[in-house]
Amino acid sequence: MPDVTSTEIAGRIEDLYAAPLADLASHARDQPPGMLSALLGMHDALALAERSIAFHRDRLAQLVHPEREVSHVLDCARRLAEAVAVRDVQAKAASAVLQSLGRVPVPQPSPDPVPAVPAVPAPPVPAASAARSR
Repeated sequence: MPDVTSTEIAGRIEDLYAAPLADLASHARDQPPGMLSALLGMHDALALAERSIAFHRDRLAQLVHPEREVSHVLDCARRLAEAVAVRDVQAKAASAVLQSLGRVPVPQPSPDPVPAVPAVPAPPVPAASAARSR
């Protein structure tokens, strides 16, 4: 599965809601928490994780001596940063989705209970005929 970037996610959100991301963010601030705010929160967390990974990868490259083999150190640091970012994004996404959901109230029994089996009408009684049968 190819890596999904925050730019791709932003495009999908904009396509889904047929509006630019900035307008959607402004609209979501004025609404109660819902799926749009959860999606925007996930996008923001993903973008932050991408920036963090890039920053730490560059910083590690600066700190490691240039004459040494650094590919293993960089690969390890990249994997660590990605794992932390994935965890944080998933935690934030789950919290946002859970916050948008509400508990359904338990139905209360009605004051006049309805019988479980409806009353069956009595079969029709044949009408008495005045004429004699032969």
